[in-house]
Amino acid sequence: MVDFEVVDLPESDHPEVGDTAPDFTRPLVGPEYWEDVALSDLTDEGPVLLVFHPMDGAFPSTYVWNNLRDEGVVDRVATVGVSVSSPYEHKTLLDERDIEDSVRLYSDPAAGVAEGYGIENPLDGMTGITEHRPAVFLLDGERTVQYAWVASEWPDFPDYEEVAEAVEEHA
Repeated sequence: MVDFEVVDLPESDHPEVGDTAPDFTRPLVGPEYWEDVALSDLTDEGPVLLVFHPMDGAFPSTYVWNNLRDEGVVDRVATVGVSVSSPYEHKTLLDERDIEDSVRLYSDPAAGVAEGYGIENPLDGMTGITEHRPAVFLLDGERTVQYAWVASEWPDFPDYEEVAEAVEEHA
């Protein structure tokens, strides 16, 4: 059994329901290749569930993606993740979680997108190492936030039924 301590995270200044989510361009990894894609290009096509998660391979990432897959969310709305992991690591995560046909993942190794969303998580004891705190935003075609959840402690996870209900209502 893994023993870990729950840690309170500092306040975050993240987008709230009704706010316009910041746009960004990063490498977006899909089932066959990756390329630089702006978030606004995705929302121009319709609602997007934007899921920030820790680095690939970490238990929280596995848990988040397994639950979103099992709840059927990734099959009902365009779903994209964001983490500090490289495109190569993202390809492995997509394959291992059996979500390669329904999810794409942005690679944000410098955590600039996390900073833009106010959800960066500097890791204790690791100078200069920052990752994304877990967060979920449901965006409409104008990038207006329809649903927002951001972790307030580590580890912390969204209520997956609540995410599914938000997708059902707004997507």
